[in-house]
Amino acid sequence: MTITVLSAGLMTTIQDLGRPGFAAMGVGAAGAFDRSALKLANRLVGNDTNAAALETLGGGLRITTDKPVLMAIAGASGDVVGTTGQEGPNSSFFLHPGSPLEIRPPTHGLRTYLSFRGGLAVNPVLGSRSWDTLGCIGPAPLTPGSLLPIGVAIAREPSVGNAPVPEPSPETVNLELDAGPRQEWFTAESWALLASGDFTVSSQSDRVGLRLLGAPLRRAAAYLHRSLASEGLVRGSIEVPPDGAPIILGVDHPTTGGYPVIAVIAPDDLDKCAQLLPGQAVRLVLR
Repeated sequence: MTITVLSAGLMTTIQDLGRPGFAAMGVGAAGAFDRSALKLANRLVGNDTNAAALETLGGGLRITTDKPVLMAIAGASGDVVGTTGQEGPNSSFFLHPGSPLEIRPPTHGLRTYLSFRGGLAVNPVLGSRSWDTLGCIGPAPLTPGSLLPIGVAIAREPSVGNAPVPEPSPETVNLELDAGPRQEWFTAESWALLASGDFTVSSQSDRVGLRLLGAPLRRAAAYLHRSLASEGLVRGSIEVPPDGAPIILGVDHPTTGGYPVIAVIAPDDLDKCAQLLPGQAVRLVLR
């Protein structure tokens, strides 16, 4: 069974839950940006939650199949055109030959996940089928004509056809955070601004990091001209470069970095970052 890509849209990649454990080699974990959406899409078709699926940014993805396949969509909410049966976000349905599926631009959120019963059976790299946009590791981003083999389904049958999951919010999104290891590098005013201020998401954002626009965060006088040796980084770290614009590190972040980390996004809010749109308001809240 094979999925054929007719149009790849803006950016469509194959993702699973990533390849953790290789940071000492300089290889990041990568994986789905919105991991809860990937897991949900896989559960809706009876896959293991780590099965490889598609992550697509915005709209424009069109695919077809040579045999009927049960698939599911989760993550961003928008119109799905060309399928039969139950359609819509956070639901499963059959994709049939001769009835291409098209993902239209989302009405809520940014990234959509498409899972297929049996998972995408492309060759893994270091134990994962995820594409890492920073390290250029894993199956390359899709292009028109890409052929995607479907694996053998496990015995477990899906128990539900849709899930009542809230849509990504188009309004101001609250992200809880914890103090980072370099809080003392910044003025008290900067920390107060970060912990209670409002920011917007820059268009210069991707899977590596989300740059936030707002009042700049200033360093304390004792650290104005100091440099920092490279330190290990984790997903959700908030780095502050010299211009003072904070950057929330995404799933394809480098394993080390030399900008001070003022704070870290709380684990429960990491997936929200995947669905933030350029220009969307963000409020960071100290928990």
